[in-house]
Amino acid sequence: MIPILLLMCSGILIGIFIRNRTGLIKRIDQLVIWSIFVLLFLMGMSIGRDPVIMSKLPSLGLTAALVSVAGVTGSLITAWLLWKCLFNKKQ
Repeated sequence: MIPILLLMCSGILIGIFIRNRTGLIKRIDQLVIWSIFVLLFLMGMSIGRDPVIMSKLPSLGLTAALVSVAGVTGSLITAWLLWKCLFNKKQ
């Protein structure tokens, strides 16, 4: 845990010193994006190699879809109710 915190703090300090260098920041942003792509690819490889996860993938996918639909539905209902309560008052 300590090495992770030290890395984060050192990144913050370096970020403070390079915040005015827009060219360097653009290159670092591209590096971060590609690092995320590589991380996602490697995570997909490790999931694909695991037979337990692959055998349970259909049920995991169904659960993920149900949770997503429930989250979106709840957000829409809440937004609609807030709209009705805050902006649709008849005077």
